[in-house]
Amino acid sequence: MSEHLHSGEKVAAGQRALPTESAQAFAATQAAWRFYANDAVTLPILAEPLKAYAEEALRESKAKYALAVHDWSHLKYSTHESKTDRKLLSNKRELGYLLQTALLVDSITGTPIAPLVQSVTFADGQHTTLSESVEPEESVLDGLTTAMKAIEQIQLDALAVHIVDREADSVWHFRHWDQEGLRFVVRADDQRIVRHDGVERKLPEVASLLGPEMKFSRIVEYKGRKAWQYVAETTVLLERPAVTHRVIDGVRERQRIPGQPLALRLVVSEVRDESGQVLSLWLLLTNVTGVPASEIALWYYWRWSIESYFKLLKSAGHQVEQWQQESAAAIAKRLLVTAMACVVVWQTARSTKPEAAEFRQVLVKLSGRQMKHKCQFTEPAMLAGLNILLPMLNLLEHYDLQHIKELASSCLPGVFPLRR
Repeated sequence: MSEHLHSGEKVAAGQRALPTESAQAFAATQAAWRFYANDAVTLPILAEPLKAYAEEALRESKAKYALAVHDWSHLKYSTHESKTDRKLLSNKRELGYLLQTALLVDSITGTPIAPLVQSVTFADGQHTTLSESVEPEESVLDGLTTAMKAIEQIQLDALAVHIVDREADSVWHFRHWDQEGLRFVVRADDQRIVRHDGVERKLPEVASLLGPEMKFSRIVEYKGRKAWQYVAETTVLLERPAVTHRVIDGVRERQRIPGQPLALRLVVSEVRDESGQVLSLWLLLTNVTGVPASEIALWYYWRWSIESYFKLLKSAGHQVEQWQQESAAAIAKRLLVTAMACVVVWQTARSTKPEAAEFRQVLVKLSGRQMKHKCQFTEPAMLAGLNILLPMLNLLEHYDLQHIKELASSCLPGVFPLRR
């Protein structure tokens, strides 16, 4: 895990060997290959430290609710011919794996805690932290349901609420989740038709009727700038038959499935600029009761945490799409090790210890990254700083500081003049 506390590069996306008297990069690479190829190293075993940390963090937080943010991300390996188990992604030219993640987020502060469930879908099935064996591929929403039920079994000392984007707008799944007692907040599709005040309407029409009731909730950040969030709510009824698209015996079939009417809360959230122009509109359907609409809107606002996690895995951090492991199984294992490194970065970013702010500034200085005005740090910058700090600390375990200075002064006289 320590070897993954660094930013990756496209031409050097492997783990970083820490400097010791005997360690060499090739030896570290061989050790990593043996580790990921070891059948005794399973995904459930690698996920245990993440779950244990999540349970401890929630006990300390004492939050009533635990937000499980779910999302999917394509891991694109179109040019990686050595990965023979790649699957077709969005088009004929895009090959790779599908990463599905459930990220635990603190419902009080909105800070990411740890991934609780993770799976990698490949050509012949799915590697998941919920099983030691390869599982058959599930549709994204069936896989989401599996992850939701698994999280309910974890001892979190809080009520899990599952936060999902528009991919999860499915009447059949809404009814199923509600029957199973699963709490959810889902951003609905603009085309969703509901019954409101006895009349069938599309959700945007319902939202427009709530215009006069929109109340200011809080100041938020929208694409790096200050914005204002307004919220209103009402109750809607889902009574139309569900429509499913499932592959049965190799043929995709469309089915209409009647069901009992389901009453849900519709929380309408508008993010506005200083002139009042609407920058973003969220139509949120939820079965969570006893929580103010403004808090539901805030929970969904915190969904950005999982996007930041994927960004840290990809171009802003570990360069996952340049990894050279040759199978989805090895990629899935390495992703969990990398997730542990991300947890360390999140801990450092949110620490309230007296010396934490100064430590973050040290990491930013080591990273060489330039921060935006009034931005003290970013997680990618801290990861880049750790990339320098940890090897430096390891080096000082084996070399005297004065000796290093003398070597630098001798070999780089114009760059590092030795000061006596």
